[in-house]
Amino acid sequence: MKSIYLPGEIGSSKYLHFGLLLAGIAIRTAFYPVMTMADDVDQNPAVVSSRFIYETTPFPQCHASTIADTPGGMVASWFGGTEEKSPDVGIWVSRLSGDSWSAPVEVANGIQHETLRWPCWNPVLHQAAGGPLVLFYKVGPSPSTWWGMRTESKDGGVTWSRSERLPDKIFGPIKNKPLTLASGELLCPTSDETSQSPSRWTVHFERSSDLGITWSRTESLNDGITIAAIQPSILQHGDGRLQAIGRTRQSKLFTIESDDQGKTWGTMSFLELPNNNSGTDAVTLKDGRHLLVYNHTTKGRSPLNVSISKDGQTWEAALVLEDEPGEYSYPAVVQSSDGLVHITYTWKRQRVKHVVIDPTKLQLKPIVDAKWPS
Repeated sequence: MKSIYLPGEIGSSKYLHFGLLLAGIAIRTAFYPVMTMADDVDQNPAVVSSRFIYETTPFPQCHASTIADTPGGMVASWFGGTEEKSPDVGIWVSRLSGDSWSAPVEVANGIQHETLRWPCWNPVLHQAAGGPLVLFYKVGPSPSTWWGMRTESKDGGVTWSRSERLPDKIFGPIKNKPLTLASGELLCPTSDETSQSPSRWTVHFERSSDLGITWSRTESLNDGITIAAIQPSILQHGDGRLQAIGRTRQSKLFTIESDDQGKTWGTMSFLELPNNNSGTDAVTLKDGRHLLVYNHTTKGRSPLNVSISKDGQTWEAALVLEDEPGEYSYPAVVQSSDGLVHITYTWKRQRVKHVVIDPTKLQLKPIVDAKWPS
């Protein structure tokens, strides 16, 4: 069974009507106005653009976006369906062409056979240098029982290969983008949520030398209780160290470091920055600084913030993306070849927002005692 319908396979009036609907969405999206966010953003010279990737779609809810810089332009993906955990939740993709995003297309689903379909979760895009665009995602009833999947595109996200299941106990990157090491290996930040009560949340790392065909992995790096941590992002330091930071149940972001390119890792500890038990993402910029997108709060999923650090330990306030009531969460962030920073995130579970930032124009303020400056 193919994981998607390609243009030549759509023959019924139902699919024709659906295609016309999506074409209309694409036209409206091209002219959709820039949306108002926090006052900080309205006045910030660092913000190049802000828009929704789509206005309306056949699915009511979305979450867990990912974005990649490809030779043909930016490509974004997320999961969408009735609601998280619903069997109809699939993986959707949209491509940025010029100033407009294409109509979202479902490229993967959790259909097992005619009478069984499981939800999809947490897509992660990776553009291989000189190679295909790889999409990792999860399928299964819940995070404690899901399994890893992989598909790839050789035309920048237009068409996709048949999806393949990853080996047992290999999930691929769990939420955030992998890192290509100097060796050419792919280092994937990942984690596990057990079915125990309470669930043990543990971080580990997976490696592949062939873009996700064969794998190895570390053992879990924390006990899952003292520090319950998942969904790491990887930062690169000038001295060769790697640092991973991410989500915990302990109201702060975790940090952990490796001196050998991710083969072994030190002791996990906490940063001073707060965490609301929600996903984050981070990237090391071309100028060596580190940029983090996260909810600077211990409760709720607003506000959504951007911070900058030179050393991965001391962070400065850079931007408030959203601060109204509602859910603004699960960011993804990459720096494109032109130096701009692209951020996508969940907007009230209804849409995916795309914000472009010029990091050279960010105006920084100290974060003292973990309090966001006014």
